[in-house]
Amino acid sequence: MNVGTRITVTSPDQMRDLGRRLAKLLRPGDLVLLTGELGAGKTTLTRGLGEGLGVRGAVTSPTFVIARVHPSLGDGPPLVHVDAYRLNGGLDEMEDLDLDVSLPDSVVAVEWGEGKVEGLAEDRLHVVIQRTVGSDMAGSDMAVTDTMAADVDDVRDVVVTGVGTRWAGEDLASLAG
Repeated sequence: MNVGTRITVTSPDQMRDLGRRLAKLLRPGDLVLLTGELGAGKTTLTRGLGEGLGVRGAVTSPTFVIARVHPSLGDGPPLVHVDAYRLNGGLDEMEDLDLDVSLPDSVVAVEWGEGKVEGLAEDRLHVVIQRTVGSDMAGSDMAVTDTMAADVDDVRDVVVTGVGTRWAGEDLASLAG
């Protein structure tokens, strides 16, 4: 069963706030797959997850270390932040990271994980972030100022979909804020 919701985010601060709201729904054992092009906001959202979960350390892109563990500062789960961009071997390469060992006790957020880590958990959350290219000003006769162009560039369409029984009862629409 897939349950999902669509959210429009208009700034990096709103993306972080979405991550903080999402963190309130997460518990140990949750797998979050983050999909979106370079610069879409995956790491910004994960930074908000870390803030919401109350973990130690600055959440930054783990591109070169591939995975980074952020222990909880309280009694919540640690956040394991993975960047699977450079991993081509799918689940075989992911197994080298021992994510299956970390998963039961942690929240695992995987950037670029689609098609690579779904086998880690039957229940998972897919977060797809897309730029809203062309937005409402496309085809308009209105002159676009630099400020307006910057504002349009920050707009993201975020679709959050729960997969499996774990997410069947969650109100993902509450994420819309």
